[in-house]
Amino acid sequence: MDAKQFVHDALEKIGVTVGGDGPADIHVHDERLYKRVIRDRELGLGETYQEGWWTANQLDEFLSVAQETNLQDVVKPSFALVKLALASRFSNRQDIARAKKNASAHYDIGNDLFERMLDKRMIYTCAYWRDAHDLDSAQEAKLDLVCRKLKLEPGMRLLDIGCGWGGFAQFAAERYDVDVTGISPAIEQVNVARERTAGLPIRIEQVDYREMTGEFDRITSIGMMEAVGPQNLGTFFEKCDDLLTPDGMMLHHTIGSNEWKTHTDPWFDRYIFPGGVLPSLGQIARATEKVWSIEDVHNFGPDYDRTLLEWHRRIGERWDEIPHYDEHFRRTWEYYLLGSAAGFRVRAMQLFQIVFTKAKQRNPVYDAER
Repeated sequence: MDAKQFVHDALEKIGVTVGGDGPADIHVHDERLYKRVIRDRELGLGETYQEGWWTANQLDEFLSVAQETNLQDVVKPSFALVKLALASRFSNRQDIARAKKNASAHYDIGNDLFERMLDKRMIYTCAYWRDAHDLDSAQEAKLDLVCRKLKLEPGMRLLDIGCGWGGFAQFAAERYDVDVTGISPAIEQVNVARERTAGLPIRIEQVDYREMTGEFDRITSIGMMEAVGPQNLGTFFEKCDDLLTPDGMMLHHTIGSNEWKTHTDPWFDRYIFPGGVLPSLGQIARATEKVWSIEDVHNFGPDYDRTLLEWHRRIGERWDEIPHYDEHFRRTWEYYLLGSAAGFRVRAMQLFQIVFTKAKQRNPVYDAER
């Protein structure tokens, strides 16, 4: 059996037809695709899409079917995947120096892209759509949910780890009258955050969380734990313990995996989030046991499907305004957004908000907010 027939048979088994008109069906424009996918699996599938070797009637639907049927298991693990697994096991790919490079590789690609894709506050994490009908209101609903879960009160000192472009810090300072310190290793985010929060009781610093000092009443990270790395989860929560007051509270908003992982998909690692690894609830619980009490776990992963589709729609309508992002980049970004949406759609990925207090407190008061 040749490579073409092997791939056609594998796709047929999951209900995908090459050249068909169904939503998940694909069209092959370069037959080198077949050997490339067999050789490189997920990496090859993504790279050949970037190169225009194939298209899908609805890319998110094809990738949804591929994930829910475990299409990757049909092909043996690639050299790239084995190499990434070994590197993740025997080296710390998220130490301080690498963490800064990893953050810059994604967040410093250009604010002009993110300004056109995101909401008015530039919140680059899952929105909360329960009572919202547009992206701006859904993101504000998420920010307010975080503040209510943290029981913010005027004058509290809040540390926002991975503050992005300052949207949450600004919201918390203006709506809840708290003093905020936001930190990010990405200089483009820091510069914008400082501009946006000027005149408010907010300090923005370009530092890694491991370099942070001080004492805070509340700590949050929104979409940052994915960059911590499995080898550093213990260090991350130890640093939070050092920074949080004894009666404090913290909330971490993170994409989560259903499985205990030490590395991620090689395509995402190479082209989107170098060094990023999605933690499972088991990994988080292991890293926090004895020191932290988990007060609440809230999963609203399906909201990320809708958020990603909205980001894709918004940037899709405005690519002509930023022509210096070429066709290869546009296809890369499309594969990233719609592939991620597919992952949340089939519940291969989750979105967790987890509230913590320090262990062995007497009667800490926490009421779950929804």
